[in-house]
Amino acid sequence: MGPAEKVPRYEAFVSDVLQRDLCPPHPAGAPHPVLCGRRVQQQREEVYEKITQHMWLKTVIERLQEADGRAVQTQVDLGYNFFVNADVPDSSRIFVALGYGFFAELTLTEALRFVERKTKLLIELSESLTKDSAKIKANIRMVLEGLRELQGFQDLPEDPRRDLAL
Repeated sequence: MGPAEKVPRYEAFVSDVLQRDLCPPHPAGAPHPVLCGRRVQQQREEVYEKITQHMWLKTVIERLQEADGRAVQTQVDLGYNFFVNADVPDSSRIFVALGYGFFAELTLTEALRFVERKTKLLIELSESLTKDSAKIKANIRMVLEGLRELQGFQDLPEDPRRDLAL
């Protein structure tokens, strides 16, 4: 198969790869797979941060359960890392941020159940984003291999230390 026959096949392949719905449309001129790979990794990092926050909240709720509804002295973050001491007379119920600006007053058991379910959903989302990232990375490698073949480069030995950074 000559170069004249390879180019249309390769263009069809690249078009197919870029039309897959791995991420939303990209800005004009931006390399599609790399941009999407970075976006997926950024989303995954945000999900990991939320998981960390939920695990911290779970620990706080468990400590409040140990207090068994008694008065608790704690520090409250008012924003911009400005903490004040607070006395909580009844620690049997807490407010939990549900999302989109909604809060619910829950018992400690209900709050713990909510946090565990939310953490489970976030972990599933992070696994899905990891799979998407791997797909994008595989597509990038395939495109690079196609370019290498079109340009007539010989197969270069694989360097185990070098990896494509998304």
